[in-house]
Amino acid sequence: MIDVSSLLAPLLQVWWILPIIFIILFFKSSAGKGLLGESLVNIVLNLRLDENKYKVLKDVTVETEDGTTQIDHIIVSQYGIFVIETKNMKGWIFGDEHQKTWTQTIYKNKNKFQNPLHQNYKHVKAIESMLGIDINKIFSLVVFVGDSTFKTDMPHNVVYAGGMLKYINSKNKIVFSSIEVNRLVREIESNKLSRSIKTHREHVDHLRSKNEVRSTVKRPVYKNNMSECPRCGGELVFRVAKRGVSAGSEFYGCSSYPRCKYTKSI
Repeated sequence: MIDVSSLLAPLLQVWWILPIIFIILFFKSSAGKGLLGESLVNIVLNLRLDENKYKVLKDVTVETEDGTTQIDHIIVSQYGIFVIETKNMKGWIFGDEHQKTWTQTIYKNKNKFQNPLHQNYKHVKAIESMLGIDINKIFSLVVFVGDSTFKTDMPHNVVYAGGMLKYINSKNKIVFSSIEVNRLVREIESNKLSRSIKTHREHVDHLRSKNEVRSTVKRPVYKNNMSECPRCGGELVFRVAKRGVSAGSEFYGCSSYPRCKYTKSI
């Protein structure tokens, strides 16, 4: 007769390894990296900001005209409302304020991701609509954590984690009274969707449906299958020369122009 207990004994001795493996795998996933990045930002905000002046709200999901949107952090203060989008990424980051997508380069691998400024603009508009306040009193801030390096000049509101507090403290003009700050916090709290597995699932389903719609839209076909600028990683766009000896000629130019002047003849 087989002694089952003797067979299971080695497994029982190392059972504690399984949760560790699960945790490691989770934090290597995109969801895990996002959660870790948001947690790091949350720790810094709560430790370094004066809680009497800055009210920090995290993981806020609100309704929009076409579904829901999830905001990593909202800070309400007398100096305005800060809407923070966190990116936990590594590698070289190429991007421009007006590009639809940015590029992450790790060795020879290039990955496209949505321009976080555009992503956060939707968050800002959602807060503007919810609270009915002047959009000039809402500040969009994108914070990169992790071992990433900007390889292009970034707007002043795209920073590494170390520059987050500097940006927030740079806004020192009072635009809300202390009474208004408390009212705005209450309004956000009362209008945000409650945290639950159902809320998270509905938000993920909404994002998935949007991505499926995008996937049905055909991207431009470029000669030699070239759709990316080999110089900076930006998107090549179709253009027509308007002046000079080449007026009327068609070509592909980098969407980051004039910062990047790469062109490709058709």
